[in-house]
Amino acid sequence: MSNRSKIKADIPAGGHSPLDAAVTGRDEQILDLVKNAIQSGQTMLAFQPVLQARPPQQVAFYEGLIRVLDQSGRVIPARTFMPAIESTELAREIDCITLVTGLRALAANPSIRLSLNMSVRSVGYKRWLRILDRHLKQDPTVGERLVLEISEQSAMTMPDLTVDFMDSLQDRSIGFALDDFGSGALVLQYLNDFYFDAVKLNGSFMHRLAGNPDNQSIVRALIAVAKQFDMLIIAGSVERKEDAELLVAAGVDCLQGHLFGSPTVRPPWIPQPKNLREGA
Repeated sequence: MSNRSKIKADIPAGGHSPLDAAVTGRDEQILDLVKNAIQSGQTMLAFQPVLQARPPQQVAFYEGLIRVLDQSGRVIPARTFMPAIESTELAREIDCITLVTGLRALAANPSIRLSLNMSVRSVGYKRWLRILDRHLKQDPTVGERLVLEISEQSAMTMPDLTVDFMDSLQDRSIGFALDDFGSGALVLQYLNDFYFDAVKLNGSFMHRLAGNPDNQSIVRALIAVAKQFDMLIIAGSVERKEDAELLVAAGVDCLQGHLFGSPTVRPPWIPQPKNLREGA
């Protein structure tokens, strides 16, 4: 019996392999984890600085990254659970929590600017829209300091809705950033229609960039496209000095990554207790 035949023999009559069952079981566990965290209020934002690429490399703004806690108190980052919940109601709830937590931080700290991730699927979610509208009415300056990050994949899921949504907020002074730029989901002709003020280069190209000529070519091409549309260019996931130097020389405007600061639930504007030393 060939290897292929053996694999087929292991698949039950229903057509689901042991791998399918394992993936399904894992996703169900993730759904339960997120649901329990939301119900018990075990959610928070971690804040990562985004620096100007050129001296004096001051902080341009912070990105607010959603986190949930599991039953043991362990902090779980969004990349662990968002793919499993993206198409569910839980993702809409997570977007609402991200938005309200970020807007409260902006209202309480007039000196900061903040970017928050959202899915285009949340545009039609009435609670999310009510949260945004209420906070903008309470403090119009919040909109001037808010950037909404939408991934390529999310934007292209419903491009026409994305355009209408961005257009409806043009008079609220909110900025928009296209996340994961270069992931391959974007149809470039839509850049003429979208209202993105900034792009964040796909982080997969940043790993040991200085030693990868192919990725360097891709990054330079993406930068050229962004410059053509007069957008701010952000390089994320930067971890090495030599990669940062190459990106600056290539023309990026801002840098983000562990080289410049890891996400933290205790950003500079939150007073820290004396002798507190936060773990990695």
